[in-house]
Amino acid sequence: MLWRVRTNLPDRPGALAVLAQNCGEAGVNILGMQIFPGVDSVTDEFVLRTPHTWGLTEIAQLMEMSGGEQVSAAECTEHALVDQPARYVHAARTILAQPASFPDVVARLFDAEADPVAGELAAVQDVMEMTVGDVHVQVRRTAPFTATEHARGAAMADLVSDVLARAKAPVVPRPGRRMGTSGTPDYLVDGERVTATVEGTVVGIAELCDMPSPVAGGIRRVDLRVDPAWQRRGIGTKLLTDIARMSASEGNGEIVLVTEADNQAVLPMVLSAGLRGRIRMAGDTLTVRIPVRDLKPLSPELA
Repeated sequence: MLWRVRTNLPDRPGALAVLAQNCGEAGVNILGMQIFPGVDSVTDEFVLRTPHTWGLTEIAQLMEMSGGEQVSAAECTEHALVDQPARYVHAARTILAQPASFPDVVARLFDAEADPVAGELAAVQDVMEMTVGDVHVQVRRTAPFTATEHARGAAMADLVSDVLARAKAPVVPRPGRRMGTSGTPDYLVDGERVTATVEGTVVGIAELCDMPSPVAGGIRRVDLRVDPAWQRRGIGTKLLTDIARMSASEGNGEIVLVTEADNQAVLPMVLSAGLRGRIRMAGDTLTVRIPVRDLKPLSPELA
């Protein structure tokens, strides 16, 4: 059975030798190791092969008798043995190809979860927050994040910011599509919908919708669409800003924007709107949750 184990060992000569000797006597094989330096102690991560009868109790006892503190362990597979620099290079390549995959990629990279877990483990989960523009991404796990991992996460977030900043290129119209050439969009508020029109033609719509199931705290889903011929002109950003303020005027706490995972326009749109959100990608779905409670309410004459 394979386990990924973390513990804080004393930063003194011979500490690892004691652990190695105790592992050998217990029939535990150390297959991999990663060191995270600290000021007073060192956080060591091990991939261990233990007897099949072992569980968390036996692993904790082994680490503690070897001088380890703050022990955490979780079952893992052979994937844990992949070279760490190679994992980061692969993660960076994935993010470069699809910046919106950032939350899912970093969660896997740090063996964490993008969403809080329910139950007793929620209280002991450590949280690492990374910021891309004004979009906050949080990952959680029971093993504390080290200063080294915080620095790596911040570097990955900076990578996403750089990619998005360089991606502001003019859109190439698709063959056969009407390309907007002139005119300033007008924005009309009608009920729970904001519509963008150019010379009487609808080019974008944002609408508040109910969540699939009742949710406490006043959360509304946003359906937002912009004609591809008029994208990357700030229309989506304006619609998102207005619909967020409209939701705030109704007393809601959050809006949720759900789209396909390969939608490259969503994250830049949220950043351009200056809204603080939490982004998550799971499977083929990208979800952005945006707090709106503190936004200035929208009135029809201000749209």
